[in-house]
Amino acid sequence: MASASMPQPTVVSEAPRANTPQLVSTTAVPRPHVDAVGELNGTIYAGGRFDRVAPAGASQPSLSRMNIFAFDAATGLISESFAPDLNGNVWAVEAVPGAVYVGGEFTTVDGVTKAGIAKLDPLTGKLDTMFRAPFKGRVNEIRMLDSAPTPRLLVGGSGYKKLAALDPAKGTDTGFIDLLIADAIPGAWGGVSVYNFAVSPDASQLVATGNFQTVNGQRRTRLFVVDLAGTEATLDPWYYPGFDKPCSSTSSRRIAYLSGVDYSPNGAFFTVAATGQVPLYKADIWPAGSAKYHTVCDAAGRFSLADDQRPVWINYTGGDSVWAVADTGAAVYVQGHFQWLDNPNGLASQCPAGETCASRKGIGAISPGTGKALAWNPGKPASQGGKDLFVTADGLWVGSDSVNFNGQPHRGIAFAPLAP
Repeated sequence: MASASMPQPTVVSEAPRANTPQLVSTTAVPRPHVDAVGELNGTIYAGGRFDRVAPAGASQPSLSRMNIFAFDAATGLISESFAPDLNGNVWAVEAVPGAVYVGGEFTTVDGVTKAGIAKLDPLTGKLDTMFRAPFKGRVNEIRMLDSAPTPRLLVGGSGYKKLAALDPAKGTDTGFIDLLIADAIPGAWGGVSVYNFAVSPDASQLVATGNFQTVNGQRRTRLFVVDLAGTEATLDPWYYPGFDKPCSSTSSRRIAYLSGVDYSPNGAFFTVAATGQVPLYKADIWPAGSAKYHTVCDAAGRFSLADDQRPVWINYTGGDSVWAVADTGAAVYVQGHFQWLDNPNGLASQCPAGETCASRKGIGAISPGTGKALAWNPGKPASQGGKDLFVTADGLWVGSDSVNFNGQPHRGIAFAPLAP
């Protein structure tokens, strides 16, 4: 989740809306997944890795859609006019009046060379060829910063400056963000990159995760905070030293272990999701003792912007990744390929005998206050796990690689509504 989630008064329903379209498993893409969701004027835009989508129900034929499609949020009707062809995974979607910005690993849009980021018409899907961004590598996050006198499109990824503020019309670099993000973590996959970022509700701040160790020469391993309120972005002094510590995994894709991040609705806290397997040292499990600098490994960790010395809480899965997080005030939703929450002493996806862990298959909700799992438990078994949670005024959109949501067929995308 890239921008602070919309506040909601209650936890959403466990029962998904029945009329949501879903992805189709094909020979070319046997395990399709949705990795990014956006919304504009009642239309949902879903990006990921897939080549066919189908309306709800088994009686209607599937449609060809290459890594992005659009549908009516209320009726589930798939748009016939919005059908651009992107030749690679879509990791980011930002839908704003007049445009849908998409980022990912594609190199062409409708056969036109356009690497990493593109601007599309929200009705027709037509490529805006006048938008020429300097990003050429993988783009992981896109968000419009529209509170400023001059709107800026924030983009994060592995190319160009790793984090930049672009002109929304032309794609040129505004220069508002000019940070030297450097020094890949030894052994980590993919080189220096911003994996995810979130913008605070008042648009005054940004928190980013990724594969790096320094920003402007200062120590900022895996996470940094940026102040956005001035005439140019500046590095915030907030930094939690626990992020310097490794988790136990030596897998290249788990070494830079922090992933999704989201602010609380009041902007005072953020919660970060993590892979990495279990903490390397038993003493680093929160809340063992009163030591500072506990690690967030295969867990979700909540932090106060007023305290960079210790977490507010960490909820461990016991050895399975958490990829995405969304904080609505009523709940901190998390998803990944985990089997448990409330499992600080677990290992290899097991809850130790005699301990009380919360069984949660791929998705769960955590109390913002206590850090413990809420009763909400729809169940969404996953292979790799979902990468996006998108909050609207009506409920929660869940993008993932799961086939079912609460026992009902919803391959790739599901919607959990607020109670009427």
